[in-house]
Amino acid sequence: MDFFTVPTVTFGLLWLFVVLHHERRRLLHFGVTDHLGASWITQQLREAFPFGPAPRYAILDRDGKYGHAVPVALQTMGVKAVRTAPRSPWQNPYVERFGGTLHRELLDKVIVFNPTQLHRLVREFVTYYHEDRCHLGLEKDTPEPRAVTPRPTACARVAAQPTNRVDFVNAVHAVFSSLVLVPAVSESRALMR
Repeated sequence: MDFFTVPTVTFGLLWLFVVLHHERRRLLHFGVTDHLGASWITQQLREAFPFGPAPRYAILDRDGKYGHAVPVALQTMGVKAVRTAPRSPWQNPYVERFGGTLHRELLDKVIVFNPTQLHRLVREFVTYYHEDRCHLGLEKDTPEPRAVTPRPTACARVAAQPTNRVDFVNAVHAVFSSLVLVPAVSESRALMR
């Protein structure tokens, strides 16, 4: 888990809190606030694991925002808090990578007005991140496993049909829901004979 700051159009600062599962790089929970405190973080942790079992470990940096309440809350949930070394973001690489991806692919392209808008944008981005965005560390799969499409013949060309989703993330990224394999012109002429 980690925090990312997002500036607003009025030069305010919003805090984005994310909890990421390391195995499939799946975002388990996120929250947005403009008033950050240990009680809010504790509540976000409760919302991240409401009914199911909590993970055995949580990797935290040494940020003062956690205070003493967050490690105690993690301990009461049965989670061991593992602290990274000071100024060592590489010790929590998946969350740091997600933050960089979120900034490069979404937040650098928009101006955020308020927490509600940021929450909506991040929710749409998470859907894209889980279902459409390939990850090299997952062997070019998405965090939500998907069926592998068979390789087309060498002479086929691909005609893509865009999804019906109308959202900001789809407007920024070319997301396609289905691929139609169309035989190449020479192959279709050969089939007509």
